[in-house]
Amino acid sequence: MTTNSKGVALVTGASSGIGEAIALAMHDAGYVVYAGARRVDRMATLATRGIVAIELDVTDDASMEAAVQRIHDEVGRIGVLVNNAGYGSYGALEDVPMSEARRQIEVNVFGLARLCQLVIPEMRHARRGTIINISSVGGKFGEPFGVWYHASKYAVEGLSDSLALELAPFGVHVVAVEPGGIKTEWAAISADHLEATSGAGYYGVAATKAARVMRGLNDMKLIGTSEQVAEGVMKILAKRRPKFRYAVAGGAKPLLVVRKLTNDRIFYSLYRLVTRS
Repeated sequence: MTTNSKGVALVTGASSGIGEAIALAMHDAGYVVYAGARRVDRMATLATRGIVAIELDVTDDASMEAAVQRIHDEVGRIGVLVNNAGYGSYGALEDVPMSEARRQIEVNVFGLARLCQLVIPEMRHARRGTIINISSVGGKFGEPFGVWYHASKYAVEGLSDSLALELAPFGVHVVAVEPGGIKTEWAAISADHLEATSGAGYYGVAATKAARVMRGLNDMKLIGTSEQVAEGVMKILAKRRPKFRYAVAGGAKPLLVVRKLTNDRIFYSLYRLVTRS
């Protein structure tokens, strides 16, 4: 580790979008950054900036163990873990195979949890460290055809709160970051998955409409950027005592205020109105 480094960070899901932006922002701020993703070739741009691109599959325990061990051997203790890896599996509950449901939870929840297990011992021993779990506003409400995605984000919210309470006595912070609509490839990929899963049959008409709305997400006025999320993460890292959660970018704050101030009937009526196309 260089002497002027702010510390060592591991950012998962860093091959594009939010993860890539966070890795770049942390590197520019002086962190030694390891960027993890399944495809190292997609992180060539990060490598040219001095970020270490490593192969990391959050569904493979051996891959996660090897990545953390490599970082430890090369530069020492991981001081910041950003759990960003994840995807959106969309489709009607009736249509989604349980194998796909399990994969959604494996990637979005269990992979996140396992990486926490791997970095916590040294953070606890050092009595400092920060774990940032990229959640979503989708951890506070549901939507048609997003059963397993929203279930995974609700789980991340509960996991983060519980872990924050467990680690607080040891000086380790755990923060859930809740982005709103962010302009990435996420929406198009999720829409493709929705149509492939429920584009025909009983849910075909509604699913096709929902997929069309998802594809139009990147053109919405309140759409946020990955860089805005990264900026929010950097502000969190600068705080001595961060809160348990932060809503960032893409209309996240006003959306969650509406969610908090309205009952389910009113909120979901408004949701249907906004997403109607």
